[in-house]
Amino acid sequence: MKKFSKFLAVLLMTLMLTNCATIFGGKVTQYQKTKPADGEPQRNVRVVALIADIVLFWPGAIVDFATGAIYKPQK
Repeated sequence: MKKFSKFLAVLLMTLMLTNCATIFGGKVTQYQKTKPADGEPQRNVRVVALIADIVLFWPGAIVDFATGAIYKPQK
């Protein structure tokens, strides 16, 4: 029973710390990490990843925005 409790705790922590754009979005480019200067166009957000973050575990959206993974890479 003790092993099961530890396994369940690790599983729950793993699920709570996941965020869609960081995990499934691929490598984060310099364009995604850099905040646009005044007068430059704003970066586009990956809408599907944002909705998935909000539905599955909303603090994951904070991580995605902090890492820049939530933004679409430049073409």
